[in-house]
Amino acid sequence: MLSIEPTDEILGATVRGIDLAESLSNPDFGRILLALGEHGVLRFPDQKLDVGDVKRFSELFGEIQGNPISAVDPNRAFPEVGILSNIRENGAYIGSPDAGQDWHTDMSYRETIGFVNVLYGIRIPRRHGVPLGGTEFANTQAAYEALPNGIKTRLDGMTATHDFEKFWEHMRRDKASGRPAMTDEQRKRRPPVVHPLFLTHPITGKKVLYCNEGYAVRINELPQAESDEMLDYLFRHQLEMRFRYKHDWNENDLLIWDHVGTIHRAIADYASDEIRLMRRCQVMATKIFDPDFLRPALAAANV
Repeated sequence: MLSIEPTDEILGATVRGIDLAESLSNPDFGRILLALGEHGVLRFPDQKLDVGDVKRFSELFGEIQGNPISAVDPNRAFPEVGILSNIRENGAYIGSPDAGQDWHTDMSYRETIGFVNVLYGIRIPRRHGVPLGGTEFANTQAAYEALPNGIKTRLDGMTATHDFEKFWEHMRRDKASGRPAMTDEQRKRRPPVVHPLFLTHPITGKKVLYCNEGYAVRINELPQAESDEMLDYLFRHQLEMRFRYKHDWNENDLLIWDHVGTIHRAIADYASDEIRLMRRCQVMATKIFDPDFLRPALAAANV
């Protein structure tokens, strides 16, 4: 039987009693959705999943985004399921090696924002028995609630521009990723987009601070200098330690987290010979804001 064990921290719960290699019942899926809204980050330990299992589970939550700037390779089995790894074969990484990107929210740079990330740990680096390469989160709902009332009132109804190229240039400039500058074609695939600064979470109905340092470049209703100053304040505010939670990985952990209610970063504290291998699906919010999807799913949890 499915059970949910909260961490008793600002985020996080462990879900037990369920095999994600099997199909989920409607009540179990509804309980997972409710827990995701309440806890933001859910860990499913001891899962034995192949790539098709990861894809099938991820698609329950919405459409999977493929490579964010390149067309999906139709010749690769399950091309929507990405690989995060520092393993090299024939001199090239077998997947994306970028970890430690700093704080961000996946897919805020798209018109249709991200809903969840699904990450499955296959090989976890360890040193002296201690797992490395953890993932750290901050609670954007708690961060909104803790904003001074004057700032909430002032910024209510404002929007922010999110730009994928900000992240890309950060990785080139500050992380020595070796990637070239974005091409014009890549910029056309990922133009800047605008989202409300404060979003209402579709599951909890509460407001969140939807403004992450990885992609947000401008509060559009403020003059540039005021926008820069306010963004700096908001970025620092949401990273106060009272809002933060760290997940330490184990092999066969499947982790799912809510992009609306959290921001995150990967911790790059492992060396090139300390192997990290994960499968990932970035799931867009193509379902979760639709009442015809959400209401029956949540209602099923109470059956």
